[in-house]
Amino acid sequence: MTDAIATGSSPPADAAPRRSRSLYAQAIRELLTYWSARLGLAWIFLVVTAGVFSPFIASSHPIVWNYKGHWESPMLHNITQVDVVLVVLYFAVIVLALLRHVSLLVRLAIYVGILFMVIQLAYLLVRPPMNIDYSRYWQAEHAGDAQSVVRTIIPYSPSDRMLYATEFTQNLRPSRQFLLGTTENGEDVLSRMLHACRIASAIGFISTGISLVIGVIVGAFMGYFAGWLDLIGMRLIEMFEAIPTLILLITLVAIYGRSLYMIMIIIGLTGWTGKARFVRAEFLRLRNQDFVYAAQALGLPLWSVLFRHMLPNGLTPLLISVSFGVASAILSESTLSFLGLGPVDSPSWGQMLDQARGVGTSFHWWMAVFPGVAIFMTVFAYNMVGEALRDALDPKLLKRE
Repeated sequence: MTDAIATGSSPPADAAPRRSRSLYAQAIRELLTYWSARLGLAWIFLVVTAGVFSPFIASSHPIVWNYKGHWESPMLHNITQVDVVLVVLYFAVIVLALLRHVSLLVRLAIYVGILFMVIQLAYLLVRPPMNIDYSRYWQAEHAGDAQSVVRTIIPYSPSDRMLYATEFTQNLRPSRQFLLGTTENGEDVLSRMLHACRIASAIGFISTGISLVIGVIVGAFMGYFAGWLDLIGMRLIEMFEAIPTLILLITLVAIYGRSLYMIMIIIGLTGWTGKARFVRAEFLRLRNQDFVYAAQALGLPLWSVLFRHMLPNGLTPLLISVSFGVASAILSESTLSFLGLGPVDSPSWGQMLDQARGVGTSFHWWMAVFPGVAIFMTVFAYNMVGEALRDALDPKLLKRE
């Protein structure tokens, strides 16, 4: 505009005003400038994608085959309700992320609605068989009853022990047929690695989600009301912080059995204290701001003041805590599984590390290296994203246009 005045010319009439980006839009753009964040997000995306689509990548069930003259899909026939829910939610996240003109709260509400609807439909319509017999596929092929069999990329399920050739498939080193080797029970390590991605992602996201909800609610009320409520809340936080999470997990698993859902809940119920502290500190700072007084003067309900006006202005330290919280939850589950107290019916990286110690003094290096690298890379990826996010949201380092 200054140049236009100096030269006596006027700006073009059709020149559109430049849209200003919000703080978090700038932070996301700044986050993607860090190579550490790019690499971390790429690895996280790879792990989540492998976990969601693992039944369609590594399965002993053929995709389609011609059995006694009839075409059928054993893989779709054996699909579970969890598989359907995860695939739908995976694509729902991608579609909602592309809706840039829709507010975050609206997208979150849509996602929660899709979640409940898909869960209900999946458990009403999907009926997987109770007993699974992997041997019937190779028996049908040997008998000549099956022709034109189309298999998945990795034709082995994580629990397929290949009993038809046990003596030839136990503790095999990595080879062309078994790229990452086999376990002492004849299970394919690569298939178990892919399916274990689902356990790691579920533990991280669900337990962190539980702790996030509790931490935000408790911290918001503590910071907004302060006084005696803040005093009681701080004593409650100190009590939960004194509980050793790993010891509590070991105790409850020994009493109630190895339940994946219980592990998620326990990690979530003991990991909210740090998030509550961050939210409390931000709300103590924001409670005397002018926009809060304006919202109160307009007679807005309490939940609107807390979660629609104050919370978006105090998310910066919370987002960083979430990234580190996911990594901590994955590490806790891996530790528990390594101790032999993790889920029994689902493969996990910690469980595979425990299986690396064979009978006696034997040690199977491929059973330790690949799961160990996966745990390290996943935890390291979340930590890199958390560090980059902290720098991107730092007002002193954030580059504004």
